[in-house]
Amino acid sequence: MKKNLRIFLTLALGFVTIIATAQTWDANSRTRVDMGGDNDRFQTEQRTSLGVNWGGNGWGINVSANHNYDLGTSGSTMSWNEANATTDLMGYATVTVGRQALDYGSGAIVGSNDWAANPNTWDGGVFAINNDMLGLDLGVYRNNNGGEDVDGTTNYFVNASKSDGDWSVNLLYLSNDNGEENGKSTAMGLDIGYALMDGDLDLAVSYNTASDDMIEEDMDMMSIGATYNVNDDLSVHATRTTYGEGGFSMTGSNIGGADSWNTHGNMGYLAANDEDMAFGASYAMGDFNLGIAMHTVTNEANVNDRKVTEANLSYTMSDNANVGVKYATDDNGTDTETKYMWLTLSVTP
Repeated sequence: MKKNLRIFLTLALGFVTIIATAQTWDANSRTRVDMGGDNDRFQTEQRTSLGVNWGGNGWGINVSANHNYDLGTSGSTMSWNEANATTDLMGYATVTVGRQALDYGSGAIVGSNDWAANPNTWDGGVFAINNDMLGLDLGVYRNNNGGEDVDGTTNYFVNASKSDGDWSVNLLYLSNDNGEENGKSTAMGLDIGYALMDGDLDLAVSYNTASDDMIEEDMDMMSIGATYNVNDDLSVHATRTTYGEGGFSMTGSNIGGADSWNTHGNMGYLAANDEDMAFGASYAMGDFNLGIAMHTVTNEANVNDRKVTEANLSYTMSDNANVGVKYATDDNGTDTETKYMWLTLSVTP
């Protein structure tokens, strides 16, 4: 513990020195209390993030780090979150090289997963072209997890986006080659949004597919949803999500696996041939925000349906502090419900 504390204090002193010369800086502190089970778990984790930025005419440098500490334990961890440089290319494009967070489309293929103690970041480069006709990102990155290489896979991607008036579209294509022994894999995600009735009704379609030389069946999932804004404070929504015979899952996304409630704060990827019907509503009342959603997951191969309920309540205490509660129940298609609840306090100087 003393050694970790010395390392943290040394790095903190270094950051203070860096901040003194940086043009901009940002910091936030997140304290999360896990009150799952019978609401008596009370496991508390603390994440403090600090970032600094320098920049000039056509260039910029971004560095950020996370410090995690679990109250009641004897250890803490420190990890680099982002460390990258950006330069402008004659006003037509930008290039960003280094460790960076990537979020494209619905996040079902590539996402930063800010729910985790150490969000997803990747080592690589992104060449971005932004103009009135089309937003185009070309990139290459290497998988890593908290700074440690997972499988040495190098990924190449192209992301094209366009929005105009009431509609928007985003297309992501990702590929990698793991050699003769592990084969080649590709993934594609298409997300379309359209607003009707002067913005009162929002429609969304998301389709994701992936193939792997080592897997016989291609993977795919499709989501169709609608949100109706009753007024400025109240909205209701419905979503239907279906999975194909090969299911669908990706590492390094905003959706998790078997333990997704704890690692990503959501249901996670569903199984092959699953269908999820979700209905919910959100309401804002001053500094309070309330949201609730109910899911029913069906599959012809299962006797029982899976029932999931999610509820969120947040309160903005000031311009710098917010407190929220997330509650979920999941029976996983059995007669026993598993309960999850987190209390989160976020502070931004």
